Amino acid sequence: MSTTQETAAPTQEIGRDRRRKEDQRLITGRTRWTDNITLPGMLHLAMVRSPFAHANITSIDTAAAKAAPNVVDVLTGADFGEDLGVCINAWPITPDQKTPAHSPLPADRVSFAGEIVAVVVARSAAEARDAAELVDVEYDELPAVVDLKEAAEDKVLAHPDLGTNKSALWVFDSGEAGTGGNVEDAIAKAREDGIVIEREYRQQRLIPAFMEPRSVVVDPTGEQLTMWSATQIPHILRFALAATTGVPESKIRVIAPDVGGGFGGKLQTTPEEWITWAIARRIGKPIKYTETRSESLIAGHHGRDQWQRLTLAADKDGTVTGLKVDLLANLGSYVAIVGGGVPVLGAFMFNAIYKFPAYRFACQTVLTNTTWTDAYRGAGRPEATYAIERLMDELAAETGMDPLEVREKNWIKHEEFPFTTVAGLEYDSGNYEAATARAKEMLGYDELRAEQKRRRDSGDRVQLGIGVSTFTEMCGLAPSRVLGQLDYGAGGWEHAKVRMLATGKVEVVTGASAHGQGHETAFSQIIADRLGVPFEDVEVLHGDTQIAPKGLDTYGSRSLVVGGEALVRAADKVIEKARPLAAHVLEASADDLEFSGGRFSVRGTDQGVPLTELATAAFAAHDLPEGMEPSLDASATFDPVNFNFPHGTHLCAAEVDTETGQVKLRKYVCCDDIGVIINPLIVSGQVHGGLVQGIAQALWEEAVYDDQGTLVSGSFVDYLLPTAADTISFDIDHTTSPSTTNSLGTKGVGEAGTIASTPAVVNAVVDAVRHLGVDDIVMPCTPERVWRAINSGSAGGDTTGAAAPHFDSSTGMSGTVDRSTGGAE
Repeated sequence: MSTTQETAAPTQEIGRDRRRKEDQRLITGRTRWTDNITLPGMLHLAMVRSPFAHANITSIDTAAAKAAPNVVDVLTGADFGEDLGVCINAWPITPDQKTPAHSPLPADRVSFAGEIVAVVVARSAAEARDAAELVDVEYDELPAVVDLKEAAEDKVLAHPDLGTNKSALWVFDSGEAGTGGNVEDAIAKAREDGIVIEREYRQQRLIPAFMEPRSVVVDPTGEQLTMWSATQIPHILRFALAATTGVPESKIRVIAPDVGGGFGGKLQTTPEEWITWAIARRIGKPIKYTETRSESLIAGHHGRDQWQRLTLAADKDGTVTGLKVDLLANLGSYVAIVGGGVPVLGAFMFNAIYKFPAYRFACQTVLTNTTWTDAYRGAGRPEATYAIERLMDELAAETGMDPLEVREKNWIKHEEFPFTTVAGLEYDSGNYEAATARAKEMLGYDELRAEQKRRRDSGDRVQLGIGVSTFTEMCGLAPSRVLGQLDYGAGGWEHAKVRMLATGKVEVVTGASAHGQGHETAFSQIIADRLGVPFEDVEVLHGDTQIAPKGLDTYGSRSLVVGGEALVRAADKVIEKARPLAAHVLEASADDLEFSGGRFSVRGTDQGVPLTELATAAFAAHDLPEGMEPSLDASATFDPVNFNFPHGTHLCAAEVDTETGQVKLRKYVCCDDIGVIINPLIVSGQVHGGLVQGIAQALWEEAVYDDQGTLVSGSFVDYLLPTAADTISFDIDHTTSPSTTNSLGTKGVGEAGTIASTPAVVNAVVDAVRHLGVDDIVMPCTPERVWRAINSGSAGGDTTGAAAPHFDSSTGMSGTVDRSTGGAE
């Protein structure tokens, strides 16, 4: 072994545009999606789903289906005992939360249209689907409650046995918590000599339209029961299976192979997984179920679906003094795995980047006979950001200030970090001034304002609007202590292991489970820099609970800021384990060694040895220091002390045809601060995708039910996903305020675009027609809604100008709000 060989310094990887390692197999089809998996003797499932939103099951005739070609069995809820398990709620937000029992296959009553009532087992998926058409189910239809506000009145019950539709009331009050003053006092004072703005906003229901429909395969034939699932959460899924079915966790292996997108929609323990699991155990053969796209839209969980009532108090000069939020949140038919907690995440973000002296948040979660809701990209943060950024535009209009001016007057200045907010969170770093200045420059803000004035003065048919969204978010779902205080059922840590192979290559094992984020590339860059090995020599393993036995998976922009830091700490342990071996080889004191560029060297000399050679030496174990184990492998578990807080300024210029209501995006720019960037190319992809999803909520997407609880937007004909032809090119840039919560200085980016873009676009649309008497347009801002708003001077929704019932969660009483002005009647 040469100890003086010179090696070229490796190229710095962090900050480098690297094409994603995983894309080669993904785009050429050389990968394994769950539906690609075929096992010997495998059978297939088809689900029989209720057409009714609420009904008693009076009888199920399976005879014709059982007689169909190649049908093995037809099963109903009555055929299973406790081994079927239950779908769990991991986040009861209050001790008295009303949580309906959620059987994957109910035997007596259905609670939403699309709920499974019977399952066909056949030798092919096509034969199973054909036979499912032959199952004859008799229902006794019950009254269904679909509308969120009507559900809050408890006149029709989604689950009669609970006696109410109200699941939980969660309240945060800065006066009681000691983080700020009394909000009612602030509002009362503002009514006397300041400004009070009251508005009600609708967060429509959305569907996480991931590219790959959900799929699950269960093989019960081995020593372990193995489940492959298109899931974001293989580790949590394994735990839930063990906790609810009685099978020891050590006997369960869950594999998430390549997963085609999730957006929160695969952050779930689904009835389909439980049913496939139970039938595989019952029959003793491998079983596969893959949903159709229609099933995905109808029965996969939905997101958002809130009514937000806000009261903002301010001095006459535009300085905010208080914020009160009353929220109605639709849980749908059941309380999903973290569904009840999604609005609680938003509770800490309504105050956003602003220095509110007083704040109160109250959320009433409500059950309805609709598909259950849970996390969708951003999970609570987009809802909060939308409300406060719309409200800040209203404050600007009230005071006659520019929307950016009123924001700057109230935001946290860069020299004030770290800053403890009125919601009790400590923002560690940020520079809102720098991000905003850059965004203004990119947009040509002043020039567009001048053009807007010219168009208004001339009465141009096509008006120009400029929308602003200055946002921050809490991401990197952690720390565990805080999650425990919020009664969340798991922690926020992440685990990683670094294996130094005998050949000098490196294997990285991570508990973060990718579904399109580029983990294999970004994590390889981190390890390449930390250990000084070539990027190409790093292999990242994930998504299999047998290979990566510890982890808490991927959601909430936590993979890099939590999982990446765990990798760093494991790599640092590898270096420290190698140090005594390097000293032994170099015949030097360990205290005299330096490690840089993948090489230990003796300080002040040219003597050195590469880490890769030490890995080979450790493997051979021919000459190790006394007491040293023959391995350099190391693992680490990282639990952050705080969330991290990316931020940014997003600006949108939109043109609105006042005769047709047509909205056309003209320019969209954003300057985000996500701390240190590992791979700019991946970041750009994440931002672009997030922007499209947020803009889609503003302009196109909406899940709509009729009065009977049938999803009338149950296909892509009616649920309008944008294509590339519907969007524009985005101009993105970044400022950098490194996070202090991890050694890399990184912040989350996966949800930023979605969180910021929706209010930016809606603010632009409203800004274009505000001079025509419009101060709100109910999302999505379709041409019809925009036209109606222009012609009636109101919100343009289906209930324009009507007084609608609103549940006041502070009093438990129903009231009314005039949506045309936002003022209480």
